[in-house]
Amino acid sequence: MQVLLVAHNPEEREILTYVLKYAGLAVGSSVSLQRVADKWLERPSDLVVVAWHDGGKLVPDITALRGVTQVPILLIIDPPQEETLCELLRVGADLALSRPVAPRILTEYVRALLRRTRTVPTFVLPRLNVTEVSLDPDTRMVSVLGGEARRLTQLEFRLLYVMMVNRGQVIPVDLIVERVWGYTGQGSRDLVRGLISRLRRKIEPNPREPRFIQNVPGVGYRFSLDEDE
Repeated sequence: MQVLLVAHNPEEREILTYVLKYAGLAVGSSVSLQRVADKWLERPSDLVVVAWHDGGKLVPDITALRGVTQVPILLIIDPPQEETLCELLRVGADLALSRPVAPRILTEYVRALLRRTRTVPTFVLPRLNVTEVSLDPDTRMVSVLGGEARRLTQLEFRLLYVMMVNRGQVIPVDLIVERVWGYTGQGSRDLVRGLISRLRRKIEPNPREPRFIQNVPGVGYRFSLDEDE
């Protein structure tokens, strides 16, 4: 699973990255929680870990992040005042740990939060095989019509997996945004359209005449095979 680590202290960021990777997680990093919120739909994650020294300054940034995603947010902060802690939890933080945090304790809290999310780790997803398309969650590789396997990006994989699992069903754009980016607000048709276009270039024999991913005007998209017709 993907964890996004936000920490302004480079030494602490390096240590936490090591701990999270040792726990078997893929780790991305940033020095700005506001930047994470602004770029969330382009760079989603399964969990956000924020290591900061002034918890009070996090309130507006957590509020902004909660505007685009409902994934768990874990804070590592200096022991806060009661009012500050209550405010952080009120605006959307799921858990606040006071420094110092033992690596084993942090690892178990991270795993507990991830268990509570609706996102299923790719390493426990079954391989999907239909007549003409095969998708391997372990490697994010897709093979079409027995051809050479191609690697998908994280977003491309999530989109194709959701569509294949719901084969033959029309998936509304807003639901695609929720399942792929973890955003529960109003969806962006341009955002979805761009990702659909990139995925088609990787799996469609002729992207200009889509065979598998079909557009249903005004509603959403559908994954189907010739045998479904």
